Amino acid sequence: MKYTAEPSEKSTVKITLTFDKGEWDDANMKAYQKTRGRYFVNGFRKGKAPKHVIELNYGKGVFYEDALNELFNDHYYDVIEKEKDNFTAVGQPELSVGDISDEGASLIATVPVKPDVKLGAYKGINIVKAEYNVKDEDVEAELKRLQERNSRLVEVEGRAAENGDTATIDFSGSVDGKKFEGGTSENYPLVLGSGSFIPGFEEQVVGMKVGEEKDVNVKFPEDYQAEELKGKDAVFAVKLNKLEKKELPEVNDEFIKDAAGAESVEAYKKETRERLEKQAKEKGDAETENNILKAISETSEAEIPEAMIENQIDMMVRNAEYRLGMQYGGMKLADYLKYMGGTMEDFRNGYRAQAQDTVKSQLVVDKIIREENIKAEDAEIDAKLEEFAKAADKTLEEYKKDVDEAQREYIANDIVINKLFDFLKANNNLTAKAEEAPAKKPAAKKSTAKKAEGEEAPAKKPAAKKSTAKKAEGEEAPAKKPAAKKSTAKKAEDKPSEEGKGE
Repeated sequence: MKYTAEPSEKSTVKITLTFDKGEWDDANMKAYQKTRGRYFVNGFRKGKAPKHVIELNYGKGVFYEDALNELFNDHYYDVIEKEKDNFTAVGQPELSVGDISDEGASLIATVPVKPDVKLGAYKGINIVKAEYNVKDEDVEAELKRLQERNSRLVEVEGRAAENGDTATIDFSGSVDGKKFEGGTSENYPLVLGSGSFIPGFEEQVVGMKVGEEKDVNVKFPEDYQAEELKGKDAVFAVKLNKLEKKELPEVNDEFIKDAAGAESVEAYKKETRERLEKQAKEKGDAETENNILKAISETSEAEIPEAMIENQIDMMVRNAEYRLGMQYGGMKLADYLKYMGGTMEDFRNGYRAQAQDTVKSQLVVDKIIREENIKAEDAEIDAKLEEFAKAADKTLEEYKKDVDEAQREYIANDIVINKLFDFLKANNNLTAKAEEAPAKKPAAKKSTAKKAEGEEAPAKKPAAKKSTAKKAEGEEAPAKKPAAKKSTAKKAEDKPSEEGKGE
């Protein structure tokens, strides 16, 4: 077999595999031996007809496709290995047939390859250095959350419902005198003032007393997800069965020991500040590094093959499906998409822009590493392994016995990346822009994939069909306002939308 490999358009290489008569005849014979059982010829038992008889009955090229596949599998990957110093294949090739005759055949494989990058400036540029400061109120907010996690509901007697109470209600909704699907529930726990239901519902429950019944008049929003309920006036017959309020534990040393394992309130605050400061530094460093990469990527050029973007999207989709399954009892992505009324194509397209940026950043990183000859020395890898060994209470030599080449490579890559960003930070102008580390945001209304509710809320239905590139607020009660769409591909921490406050 002979081959040629030459650059083609848009980060591809055209590999032409040429086979002489002997190789071609041998491949056809192998194809015949493997596939002859497929063909029926009168006068022969199935699989027993000679090769030339099958060719007479089915055509001379009956074995060509299988023969070409045989030759491709036998030789293509060897060529890729031989040429690894010249190019890196990043996807499966497109195949086409060159010449076929009794004297031989040729096969053309056009394979996407890792593109070269034309770097923009990556030294001496101005970069915003992100810094996040931890304040006393951030520590107090953590203490408050600890209280909230250890709170309990106590039954309220002798007064009417107030905002902040948990009202256990029965309700039955109707539009134009007719009940609608999902509009009825019993013993539904509703936190008053949470903004869980459509405007006007919770406000009318405030002031009710246990055992009281009343009609609650509301209007569904014009942008409500259920088409048949948009803009409709509705009446909910409501009965208040039970009223509870949240009782927070007193903050003292005994509570802290029991809830957090710290010796005292002051010790907890000290530990909490240290943890928040570490998180703030990590967040600032990560954001600064992203700022550096973004600035360099914006002025760099690369002809990225579609295969690399698709591979990155594949990874993102797998991660999304894994998170979905882990968080929601094995929920399948296909079921989520069906519930959301979307398609896998829409879902994947939601990741496309992010995937393209990610791939370009990776290419830029690789290029700078090569340009600056950044490497991980054996001594540096051993130093890192020694840290792990000490943590495992072993000697370095004992620990290294369980470390394979893949693990060493992983550690080496981590060292190289850290050295790269140390280099970039040292060789660019970082201007600090301090920002406060935000206290933990109130939880937003939970999406379908994020919400495991025991009982349905009023008129709960699947959200109206949305682009699956955007993450809808899934399992909402129709008595809730739909939240603004969010990008599934680039999900930031949710905030309560104007239409729907956090639960």
